[in-house]
Amino acid sequence: MAIERHGTTQRYSDICAYGNSIYLVETPQTLDANVATQTREVLAGVEKLLEQAGSDKSRLLMVTIYLRDISDAIAVNAVWDRWVPRGTAPARICIEAKLTHHDFLLEVAVIAAR
Repeated sequence: MAIERHGTTQRYSDICAYGNSIYLVETPQTLDANVATQTREVLAGVEKLLEQAGSDKSRLLMVTIYLRDISDAIAVNAVWDRWVPRGTAPARICIEAKLTHHDFLLEVAVIAAR
């Protein structure tokens, strides 16, 4: 079975898929926004990438949310709880981490089923 890659650059792919599993990472685009806005933007990006890969947000398996400041988890959860379809919440964790860009307030890593 072949590995599928979409949006591939020298450093990363937007989406990798193997069989019925999809792997992706999304980062914010609006770097001067607050964490709630960046979260909405990132989750919209996740949704778009899942659609491109033949899936949707109801098929999330595992989500890791990396936060620059763990105290932002309250605001992130408020956005998340409105976004994820009721009854389909994946395994999920929030971790405080140094992020790759100093204006990123979060980054999200996703594993989903097709």
